[in-house]
Amino acid sequence: MNKFSASVMTIMLLAFSLLACFNPGKVATRPTAVSTTPPSPTSFFQFTVNALDGQPVSLEQFKGKKIIVLNVASKCGYTPQYADWEKFYEANKDKYVVLGFPCNDFMSQEPGTAEEIAEFCQKNYGVTFPMFDKVHVKGEEKSPVYKWLTDPAQNGWNSQEPTWNFCKYVINEKGDLTHFFGSKVKPESPEFQAAM
Repeated sequence: MNKFSASVMTIMLLAFSLLACFNPGKVATRPTAVSTTPPSPTSFFQFTVNALDGQPVSLEQFKGKKIIVLNVASKCGYTPQYADWEKFYEANKDKYVVLGFPCNDFMSQEPGTAEEIAEFCQKNYGVTFPMFDKVHVKGEEKSPVYKWLTDPAQNGWNSQEPTWNFCKYVINEKGDLTHFFGSKVKPESPEFQAAM
């Protein structure tokens, strides 16, 4: 190949490269660098969830109070804790709110409909603290609230899922997750009292 042919070949290759760059039918994107900095935690108050009666509730309305989130069930050995947490809520509702999320993930111990759950809670334990639609607290169908509660990238530190019914998550007045407690912990338990 002579110098003239080599020059023509070089010019043709450059022309094809330029045409490829300006082809409107092709989209090219710059690779995104992988960040080594974990994302900042988000607030618990970003969520809107449905109450047992189907009405949407913005969790932002609870800003300024400490929040205890419970995954509850009607046919569990811990079900009598409804009474404990209702008593706590009634005595402290100026500073605290208890939020109940019915869950059927553990041995199918919450099989009821929203109406049945509401009737059971009112009739047996006089529950007045906010109760919400039945959710999943683990697995692929985990609700957005429980994804937040169990994902360190969202809440800042915790990956602990509920291990059974009536596990507790405590959120402070600013929407930050501060504590996780297992099923046995009640309002009068020393570890819960120390956290408050």
